[in-house]
Amino acid sequence: MIVVTAAGGVTGTAVVRTLLSRGEEVRAVVPSSRPRPTLDGLGAEVVVGDLTGDLSPVLAGADALYLIWPNFDPGEATGAPEVLAQAARSGVRRLVYHSVLRPQARAMPHHAAKDRVEEALDGAVAGTAARWRVLQPCAYADNLDGQLAAAVRSGELRSPWGLERAQSFVDLRDVAVAAAVLLTADGLDSGTFEAVGPEELTAPDVAALLSARSGRPVTAVDVRADDDGTYAGRCRTTMFDWYRAHGFTGSPRVLTGLLGRPPRTVAEHLADRPTG
Repeated sequence: MIVVTAAGGVTGTAVVRTLLSRGEEVRAVVPSSRPRPTLDGLGAEVVVGDLTGDLSPVLAGADALYLIWPNFDPGEATGAPEVLAQAARSGVRRLVYHSVLRPQARAMPHHAAKDRVEEALDGAVAGTAARWRVLQPCAYADNLDGQLAAAVRSGELRSPWGLERAQSFVDLRDVAVAAAVLLTADGLDSGTFEAVGPEELTAPDVAALLSARSGRPVTAVDVRADDDGTYAGRCRTTMFDWYRAHGFTGSPRVLTGLLGRPPRTVAEHLADRPTG
């Protein structure tokens, strides 16, 4: 049995889907009983669990845990180590934490939180038989999907990370496969694994790919992310400011090794997405 938390989100659902496709038994943890059509139809055991409470019933009988903390949540730095420690004490032997590429870039609050969780991993499993692994994805190519049709209609791809710095966008399907490997394969304990796409692309590069995909001219335009005064808003604005100043790129070699093939390109990602 593999437990996946935050399973109703896009990452959790992708990981659950991939594990089920590989014949694994999956317990998908969600924060409430509201319907989640994308997850509910997959065939996993869907259970309600509070990541800040007692997770013993959720973890019972589990062999592995994939811990995704809700995105841009201020409780991650302290809450995630406690969940991992609970799992280790409950007898879960393989703990995989969903982190982020370059968590040590602590100018971004959500990176700083994940860096602190990684720092706490050894303490979380101390005195138990559990071992940990970490997946560190780059920004998802899927993050672009919500604006593809509008960009084609308007001719403008809005870029809150500016026009000059590049990102190594990774397809979420590849991240999910990498997560499945870390949850099921031997010989990877105490390892941190980057999940990075195969190209370094600026916003104008992405706009050019979208133009080629749609057959209509698309130009990247520079926009600024709004800070709404919340923790999540601060995370988003500091993140895009970081991307604007430094980009967000890395090497695809580790992900290639986990997948056994090159990661999908952004052009391959766009080929599977509607743009009209």
